This record gives sequence, C-alpha cells and structure tokens, in this order.
Amino acid sequence: MHFGRLLELIIAASLINNFVFTRYLGLCIFFGVSKKMDTALGMSMTFTAVMVISSALSWIIYKTVMIPLHLEFLEIMVFIGVVAGFVQAADTMMRKLSPGLYYKLGIYLALITTNCIILAVPLINAQEGYNFIEALCFGLGSGLGFSLALIIMASIREKLELADIPKSFRGLPISFVLTGLIALAFIGFSGLITL
Repeated sequence: MHFGRLLELIIAASLINNFVFTRYLGLCIFFGVSKKMDTALGMSMTFTAVMVISSALSWIIYKTVMIPLHLEFLEIMVFIGVVAGFVQAADTMMRKLSPGLYYKLGIYLALITTNCIILAVPLINAQEGYNFIEALCFGLGSGLGFSLALIIMASIREKLELADIPKSFRGLPISFVLTGLIALAFIGFSGLITL
C-alpha cells in the first residue's frame, strides 16, 4: 500500500471533499453542537471515533458477508444497523465515563446514528471499492474534516457572542452566513487532489 495514496485520501476527505463545507451534509449536528468549543471538541472526538470504527465494521461485514451472499442491495439497512449498534455502545460508555460531556451533547449524540455523513462514508467505501486500510483512512479523513468544521465554527461563534451583531442576524442567521463564507474557502481546495 502506497503511503502517499493513503495520505491523499485523508487530505481529500478532510479538506477537499469536506462533508460539511463542500457536500453540505451533517448540518443538523454541525449547527447544534458548534455553539461552544468544549462541546464541539467532545463531539469531534466522538464523531471521529464512530466514523473510523463504523467504517471498519461496515467494510468487514460488506466484504465478508454481504458480497459473498449477494446481499449488496441491503447495504443501507445493514450500515445503519452497524452504526446504530456502535453509537448505542458509545452512548452507554460515554454516560459512564464522561457524564458531563454526555449531558452537554444531549440529543446530538443520539443523532449521530442517523447522521448522513456516518452513513455516507461506508456507502462511499463500498461504491469506490476501497480496501480495508483505505476505508479506515477515508473514515479518519471524513471524521477529521467534520471535526475541523466543528472547531472552526465553534471558535467563531464563541467570538460572535461578544460582537455587536444586528438583531435580525443573531443566532442561526449569522451562523448560516459564516458557514457559507467558510464553504467558499474550502471550495478553493477543490481540484488539488483528484481521486
């Protein structure tokens, strides 16, 4: 396996094809959790871990069970089941190990299960025919890209609480404007690496 190819895959998934800023997926959690930096950091770590592990589990099930049994048409249901099972386990562990973070994340932790990014990664892995290492790198890159988006947005939104913003733009409207501006910057990365 060529290390450069894996690095390209991680960079492409995190910067060039960032799910939030270039594909506009996962916006519910993005806007909900990016109000405070500590919550964004906690969700970033959780989301990236879920992304990598669910990519690995989905790849194993897809290659060892679904393809040999010709059950590829069930991939969406199976991948959702894999993600839901893993997120439920992560939810239980976080409740025991870090109750403060668990309560800060609130409903958004459960929403990871139905997040379109979490489902998109194993679907893209299957569609592109990535091997196991490539699937892990793509999951890691996608998780890092989502984490980068959350951290950038949380840092800006925390500063905006002290800014004098017109009343009609406070809250979600200014968040949408900021997301659009950041998305323009990320679109500037497109075309750097072609996969």
